[in-house]
Amino acid sequence: MKQSTFFRALFYIIGLLVLALGLTLNTKTGLGVSPIISVAYSTAVISGHNFGNMTLALYSLFVVIELILHLIREHRYVEESHGVLSQAGKRDRKLIFLMDILQIPLSLIFTRFLNAFSALIPALYSGSESSAGEMAFRVIVLVIAIILTGIGAAMSLNMRIVPNPGDGIVQAIADTAHKSVGFTKNCFDVLNISITITLSLTFAGHLIGIGVGTILAMIGVGRTIAVFNHFTYDKMKQLAGIEN
Repeated sequence: MKQSTFFRALFYIIGLLVLALGLTLNTKTGLGVSPIISVAYSTAVISGHNFGNMTLALYSLFVVIELILHLIREHRYVEESHGVLSQAGKRDRKLIFLMDILQIPLSLIFTRFLNAFSALIPALYSGSESSAGEMAFRVIVLVIAIILTGIGAAMSLNMRIVPNPGDGIVQAIADTAHKSVGFTKNCFDVLNISITITLSLTFAGHLIGIGVGTILAMIGVGRTIAVFNHFTYDKMKQLAGIEN
């Protein structure tokens, strides 16, 4: 195995582990979870099912939507070219669809990481009113969770292997709608939060998984990715043999 291939796989796996740890810590603070997993988390709490399994179901749905969007985009591409370019880029499109399908086994592995961390890490709140010291500790853990989530997302995405379905669906929507990824991510976060609020109020009568941590995650994860990449991306790219 080439040294660059080893580092690429290593960074990717470490990224997934750190991302899973960050997301799990976020849920354990009780201050609100990341928007992208808020629907899975609220569904798990309401139904009493396993959080990792609910995340797997949500990610599988994301993959199905990605496949549909890529089919729509391909059909539009052929129509706009009046069939002239129907064979052009066929290999690239097959690769895109393969990357979509591979997100399902990735999701299975990733959600097992979530289950393992959820079993090992206890909840940081009792459900009753927190003391000042306990609340400060929860906030500190929340900040750590957001930083870990950003670092894990950056490491796994930078290796350009199989994207996390949460990132893959945002990219697919952005490509289909001809919008920027940043704008699409913000809209998708708002959509997930809206669905979570609706589910929570309808079936539980109160908010589940939505709080200050949700807002901080929306802002902090992106900033963490930017800062982490600023200091490490060039070195990681060199070690992993990734070209621009």
